[in-house]
Amino acid sequence: MKRLSLEEFQQADKLPLIVVLDDVRSMYNVGSIFRTADAFRLEAVYLCGISATPPSVEIHKTALGAEDSVRWRYFKTAIEAVEELKKEGYAVYAIEQANGSTTLMDMKPQADCHYAIVLGNEVKGVHQEVIDRCTGCIEIPQYGTKHSMNVSVTAGIVMHHFISLLPH
Repeated sequence: MKRLSLEEFQQADKLPLIVVLDDVRSMYNVGSIFRTADAFRLEAVYLCGISATPPSVEIHKTALGAEDSVRWRYFKTAIEAVEELKKEGYAVYAIEQANGSTTLMDMKPQADCHYAIVLGNEVKGVHQEVIDRCTGCIEIPQYGTKHSMNVSVTAGIVMHHFISLLPH
């Protein structure tokens, strides 16, 4: 199937996108996000607050080893991660329903920029103080009776949007 080896993956060019997890409590969601980040060859996953970190049996159950291929860092708070990313020149977007948010379809990432997306807790979403420090908010339109999606599903949708519009 022409899959990269772990060494080849680590040497390969990455999509200029970092996923920041703001207090994501489910280790299965964390693992699923690692696996999708590997599939799209993302730059990194930043784990913040109560978000679990590898090694973990529960993370591995859904990551299937992607926790070893995708670079990751831990931050005590997502605020610290966002502030560091912005200092490094990243455009940082919270994935959240908020006044003034940009719909995902209207988000047109530029090839010469580096991006980070912040995904929030399964119940409370992205903390407001994190949203306040972001470049903006991106919202996935929803047309049913629910007004939220599973965080790992949301991550996959947004990652796919970025990879479909950025050179890789």
